[in-house]
Amino acid sequence: QVQLVESGGGLVQPGGSLRLSCAASGSIFSINVMGWYRQAPGKQRELVATIFSGGSTNYADSVKGRFTISRDNDKNTVYLQMNSLKPEDTADYYCNARVGVRVGVSYHYWGQGTEVTVSS
Repeated sequence: QVQLVESGGGLVQPGGSLRLSCAASGSIFSINVMGWYRQAPGKQRELVATIFSGGSTNYADSVKGRFTISRDNDKNTVYLQMNSLKPEDTADYYCNARVGVRVGVSYHYWGQGTEVTVSS
């Protein structure tokens, strides 16, 4: 099966930076899109950023200019560089990927999550 594993979370001061990574492995025929979601305590999960197979990206308004999503196709890995972090960025961050397992068949997969805390 397909698995997504995130890493890179932790505690950081306001204004600091973190880099999250998510590696996909398993029976992968293709990866159409990968993205990052986050969920703060007591709030709904929200989309942070996505990157598509053609290279286009989308960002939530709250992170534009501060976060950058990128990918390494050889490693089936997506990254989220987070700069100028704010306390409101505190959340559990989850990787998501739309993975083609065969021609014409794809599914969404989720990672286990990594915790990000921004506090002075």
